[in-house]
Parts: sequence; structure tokens; C-alpha cells
Amino acid sequence: MKVTKLYSLDHYQFFLFISLLLLLGFISPLAQSIHHDYSDALSKSILFFEGQRSGYLPQDQRMRWRANSGLSDGKMYNMDLTGGYYDAGDNVKFGFPMAFTTTMLSWSVIEFGDLMPPRELRNALVAIRWATDYLLKTVSQPNRIFVQVGDPNFDHICWERPEDMDTLRTVYAVEAPNPASDVAGETVAALAASSMAFKSVDPGYAETLLRNAVQAFQLADKYRGAYSDNSNIRNGVCPFYCDFSGYQDELLWGAAWLRRATQDNYYLSYIENNGKAFGADNNINEFGWDNKHAGLKVLVSKEVLEGNMSTLQSYKALADGFMCTLLPDSPSTSHIEYSPGGLIYKPGGSNLQHATAISFLLLVYAKYLDRTSQTFNCGNQAINPNSLRIQAKKQVDYILGDNPMGLSYMVGYGKYFPQRIHHRGSSLPSVKDHPSFIACKEGSVYFKSANPNPNVLVGAIVGGPGKDDAFEDDRVDFAKSEPTTYINAPFVGVLAYFAANPNTSQQESDLFLG
Repeated sequence: MKVTKLYSLDHYQFFLFISLLLLLGFISPLAQSIHHDYSDALSKSILFFEGQRSGYLPQDQRMRWRANSGLSDGKMYNMDLTGGYYDAGDNVKFGFPMAFTTTMLSWSVIEFGDLMPPRELRNALVAIRWATDYLLKTVSQPNRIFVQVGDPNFDHICWERPEDMDTLRTVYAVEAPNPASDVAGETVAALAASSMAFKSVDPGYAETLLRNAVQAFQLADKYRGAYSDNSNIRNGVCPFYCDFSGYQDELLWGAAWLRRATQDNYYLSYIENNGKAFGADNNINEFGWDNKHAGLKVLVSKEVLEGNMSTLQSYKALADGFMCTLLPDSPSTSHIEYSPGGLIYKPGGSNLQHATAISFLLLVYAKYLDRTSQTFNCGNQAINPNSLRIQAKKQVDYILGDNPMGLSYMVGYGKYFPQRIHHRGSSLPSVKDHPSFIACKEGSVYFKSANPNPNVLVGAIVGGPGKDDAFEDDRVDFAKSEPTTYINAPFVGVLAYFAANPNTSQQESDLFLG
């Protein structure tokens, strides 16, 4: 897709100027209210995944500036490991975040697929299957899991189109008795959740996904430990996608998804018996590709809310507590940090991954409460489900343009959006426009260019602004300008909800019941 240049270098300098004013405190952090087309944003958020595809692209590929890539992946093991997604702006297939992306896309369909227009539901399922077809390959051999394809240390020194890449396509595999409970556990979650997403439309495929999820869980649980602790893996995955938070949350997460998909009491007992030892009772308010604790508590709480299961009540109590930290006006003893403009903020870069994932949890928990006609307490105040939806909507609207920069952080949505994203395929001329090979270092001129990217990666959500709400449209600043699949994946479900319920609003005074 060719770029339409929406603003000149003068506009680029204007956004730098606005960022400077924000830093100096000359601009109010209050964002203006904009009417958003959530349906358009939903379509684009799903389309983004076509720009991240690896392997042989289908005839109905809509991102026409992409072409086949990674066709020899797996050759090192005489395996077909083609397909799957590049995680971000590079050309590596990292299994850990890809599995989490798949889980979140599937959870989006499970909870909000009935709100999607039929065409977008189909597109979402296609996006899931592009990942699950690959993930099935990674667990297809007994006592072995393939956790990554591509050496990031070589990949990251090149600025090269995926169609041209000639860097090492090293295959990283973990073989029993060496552990990979984290990646295997997240793969279990992805396959189990996706089996639910496909159950009504392709029951045969759903059964295959679930069967492989059960087998992968046995591998994950029998040989416990973090994949990045293996000496032959560590240098290839760290510091990019090390297991920083421990593998125990993925074992609980995988078991929780198998419980939901199968209703097998074995997995219920697993969660009950291992929760305390695996840190489920800890007040950990994180949710993302590495840390599943907050999402685990929301997922398990569904069973508590619907079945009044006292043995899992601690999960529900901690889910309530997490929600209280997200409501700035609630009488909680602690609150998550927000930028002056109202964006959820956590240090470490790529901040919008937190905003999209947490917004998703807000909406899912609101749904579970609503279906069971329940509220929860923050201190002495009862909180209704709509208060969670309103908080999620603030994050969504901020991302789509209601922010001090007046900038949509979704590429291709709105009048102004990032033009110089940190993404190799988007920033280099397409194979169609420039058929000649562009070597590793020859791409540097495009990386350093001040020109907008020639190919629009429609729907990509970039890392986003820092804690001061400032954003410089700078390709070099990967922490702010690089999109990732796991930023987009939970946002698909969030946008599906607001596309069907665009007028979710209420006076702040009505948020608390008591």
C-alpha cells in the first residue's frame, strides 16, 4: 500500500515543537474530545497483522506491498517452520510474544466476536489461524518445542526487508529434559483459547488445537523452568524476550485456559493446588507477554462469579484489587500511574502495550460482572461495571487521538498519525517498487531518512508516548515508534466492544454506587 503524505516536514517539526512545549509545561495536558469511528479502527487493527506475516502470502493478501519471506525457516532441523508473525519491526519470529499475541486475539474473539461484523470476525479468525498453524508446527515433535526462528543479534544490525533478509535463520529449540515452561505454557494458552474461537466454525481444527494444547501442557509441567535459562537459548532470546517474571504464571495461565476449554476438573485442581506456590496470591498488577498474573485472575474470576467457587475466591479478590488500582478516584491504597493526559503509564518503553492489554481486562471483567449482576468494592465504595468500561474508553480514545499531541497512535487512522515508524518493511521501498535486492547495510539510508515511510502499515499501534505525553515521530526511537503484534492483539477485542457500543459514557459522579 503506497503512502499518502499527510503532512510535510514542516508538520514533522511542528510535532517536535509540540513535544517541547509539553515538556516545558506550556500546554495543558487535557485532550480534546473527538468522535471516533471504532469500526474503522477495528478493521485496521486486524489488517495490521497481514503486514507482519512471514512465509508464503495468500492470493487475498491485502497489504500488497508485502511479499513472501522466510521460506527456508526450519531448514536447520529439516522442519517446515514457515509462517507465523514477525513480532515487531524486525524480521525475527519470537515464539513467546507470538503465542501471547495468539492468546489475546483468540480471547478477543471469544469475548467480543459476537459483536464483530461477519467480515471482521472472519478476518480475525484468519489472523489467529496464521499464528496457530505455525504454533502447531512448533510442538509437533515429542519432547521438543521450537521457540524462535532468526538470530536477533544479526537481524538487528541490518535494516533489511523481510523479503530480502539474508541474516542467520537460526532455529532455537528446547528439548526435554531442558525446560521451556513459559513458552510452552503460553503456547498451551494460545492453542486452548484458539480452539474455543474456532469451535463453532471449524470443529475439526478446534479439536486439533485442543489436543495439541493438552500435550504441550504435559511437556511444560513435567520439565519446569524458564526457556531463557538454557545456555543454548539465552543469547538468542535475551534481552529481547527473556523470561523476567518466572515461568510459574504461564503454567497457571495454560491450565486456566485448558480448564475453560475442556471443563476438565484436573485443570481446576491444578490451579487450586499450585496457585499459592506459583505466586497467584501475590498482588502483581502486570499483564503482558511476560507476566500473566492480572489476566489470570480475571480469567479465573469468571468461574468464581458464575459458580461461587470458594476455593478460587483469592483470584477474584485480587482481580477486584487490580481493578481498584486502575480507577484514579477510587479509595484504593495504591493506583497505577497515569500520564498528565490520562494514559496508563509503566516504565520500560513500548508503553501502549500496557494501555491496550489493561483496557481489554477492564472490559472483560465488566462483562463478567454484568452477566452475573455483580459489583465489587474499592474500600467502602461499590463499583459498577460501567465504571470499568469508561476507564477503558479513555485509554482507547487517547490512543486514537484524544491526547495532548492530537495524534492517533494507530497508523492509518485519523488525520495525523506516525509516519516514520520503526519497521523495516514499512520504511524500505517495497519489492514491487524496487525489485533489486537491498542488502543489510544498504538499508541504513532509509533508516536514517527524515522522509515518511513509503509503505503504510495500516492499523499498527506504535509504542506510544512517554510519561509526559510527548511523542517525536522518529524512526530511531524504537521504544516509542515501533509497533508490535502484542500491542494490537488485545485492542482488537476492545475495539470490537466500542464499535458495537460507541456511546459508553456516564457522569463521573455515577461511577461509584456507594
